[in-house]
Amino acid sequence: MKILFLAIRFLYTIYACVIFVLLFFLLFPLFLIPIAYPKWHFLTGVINRIWAKVYFSMLFMPFFVHHKTELRKRQYVFVANHFSYFDIAVMGLNPINAVFVGKNDMEKLPLFGYMYKKLHITVDRASISSRVNTLIKSMQAIDEGKSLVIFPEGGILTKQAPHMVPFKDGAFKIAIEKKVPVVPVTLVNIWQILPDEKWILFNWYPIRIVFHEPIETDNLTMQDLPTLKEQAFQKIRSSLEERYSHVKVVEAYYENR
Repeated sequence: MKILFLAIRFLYTIYACVIFVLLFFLLFPLFLIPIAYPKWHFLTGVINRIWAKVYFSMLFMPFFVHHKTELRKRQYVFVANHFSYFDIAVMGLNPINAVFVGKNDMEKLPLFGYMYKKLHITVDRASISSRVNTLIKSMQAIDEGKSLVIFPEGGILTKQAPHMVPFKDGAFKIAIEKKVPVVPVTLVNIWQILPDEKWILFNWYPIRIVFHEPIETDNLTMQDLPTLKEQAFQKIRSSLEERYSHVKVVEAYYENR
């Protein structure tokens, strides 16, 4: 029975990858519009939403996007937990057009890497100069009227999802410096759909994502950064705790090691 289950997961994974690639090739000409005409950059978010909704529908995965409050058409810095490579695709459901800030590994992918590098902001986390340059580019993106999506854990670093590792400062520095609200986002069960394991295989689950209330930064200074970071962390963690009662047990284990 276990072998049969693995075989089904394997076939489903192949199907998911093929559909992903086919949809990308179909939509790639549309991505060339904001690449060629930067003033039309908002189309990136529109195309991403189309891609995500069609993709998840073709995977027969219902998706449930819960908004704690209605997000107005303004700029935000979205910060989300990061346990799975599937998180990026799921953040395509973001109702606000936004730029991703992520690792430069994506640049190595043929064609997709070209699109990602042109439309989003990449960083080599091993390079100090790259991290500084990414911070500068992110500030410039805010000045250009764009919103940002950042995974503040700095990658898929946890060894025991849904336990989060501490957030890094970058996203919160940008939000305070540019007076842009921070929106914590809980990717509730994406790590179960595509676990970060040696053999990366899909599971079928309905997609669940929560957009929390924005945390305003108008009156904050850099001295408030630790508090802002902790607020966002706790918002996401409490949402995970509602779903997974063992989160506190797991975190206690790591804190006491």
